Amino acid sequence: MSAKAKLAKESLVIGKENGGEIKLEYSKLRRAVLTLRSLNHPLRKQMLTLIKQKKKITVTEIYDILKLEQSVASQHLAIMRRAEVVSTNRNGKFIFYSVNKKRIEEVTNLVEQLAQKG
Repeated sequence: MSAKAKLAKESLVIGKENGGEIKLEYSKLRRAVLTLRSLNHPLRKQMLTLIKQKKKITVTEIYDILKLEQSVASQHLAIMRRAEVVSTNRNGKFIFYSVNKKRIEEVTNLVEQLAQKG
């Protein structure tokens, strides 16, 4: 097993609460970081805003409206798909992108919790 794979399965006990251990699971942390990074990029913010406005949109429409190279738009959409920030739906030969509202809500709740003073 590679060191990276081993680390992904590990967790760190960071304290105790209500008689149980508080664990920081690296796999969950990695997923959270991926999601936050996917949202914290100027072009991806523009793309997400556009997707939200249009409700559903194809990659072709995205790169036409934002005047991007197709490969650039596709790479950024792939990052947002992996982070589950956008969802896809195939209709014939077209793939439509839409905002994954449930995931955005989860991220918003997490960020609000993290921003609170403890």
